[in-house]
Amino acid sequence: MTKDVEVAEHSDFSAKDYHDPPPAALIDADELTKWSFYRALIAEFIATLLFLYITVLTVIGYKSQTDPAKNADECGGVGILGIAWAFGGMIFILVYCTAGISGGHINPAVTFGLFLARKVSLIRAVMYMIAQCLGAICGVGLVKAFQKAYYDRYGGGANELAPGYNKGVGLGAEIIGTFVLVYTVFSATDPKRNARDSHVPVLAPLPIGFAVFMVHLATIPITGTGINPARSFGAAVIYNKDKAWDDQWIFWVGPFIGAAIAAFYHQYILRAAAIKALGSFRSNA
Repeated sequence: MTKDVEVAEHSDFSAKDYHDPPPAALIDADELTKWSFYRALIAEFIATLLFLYITVLTVIGYKSQTDPAKNADECGGVGILGIAWAFGGMIFILVYCTAGISGGHINPAVTFGLFLARKVSLIRAVMYMIAQCLGAICGVGLVKAFQKAYYDRYGGGANELAPGYNKGVGLGAEIIGTFVLVYTVFSATDPKRNARDSHVPVLAPLPIGFAVFMVHLATIPITGTGINPARSFGAAVIYNKDKAWDDQWIFWVGPFIGAAIAAFYHQYILRAAAIKALGSFRSNA
């Protein structure tokens, strides 16, 4: 009886055996001829637009509800916890809605990390980043169009380094925060893990949204939390103040470094891609 159970378990495991798909082509010109590619670009544009519209409105609404000049209750509004929930919740919703169409990146740093891991081609990565930045600009533009007075008065939701923190601290916060996010993206969407651990159902958008939520709790007091270059760029373009532009490099360099480290860690440490490649080379020899 014990032997029968062992055989059955081995059979089940073998049925779930998984081989990694081949890496995406570095430059895949054929993508430009497919409607699915442009549909994905539209999905990334609209998702980033909605993300910025809801989250920036939440930030401005909180500042309005706690404005001392209006004798408002300083403990009123949604608070930092509510802002973090808005960012994390929107990512959960939008990744859930667009994952099957574009992969649900909604963030140039995520796209960059997946490109380094050869999950997407260079053409797709660049076009995704352009669509995300344009969507962010349009999303913040809608906020300003609907609530211009509040937008100008309460900072436009732009990311800026908070007083008392130097640029090194801000850069470190963005690197680590983006590492947490992109590492979670890799882990939650790893098809080999899903095949191996299918008895543990994982809804990928949920851990990704929670990662965004947790990082916001930690870094809102430092940088306002970027971890998404499109989010920071869109707000800076529409707000267009010197401070937002002076600190803008932090919100590009930090997330891209964090994404690169996360891609390397997942692919070459956790997935041991380098060791597998070396083993395959020795076998062929």
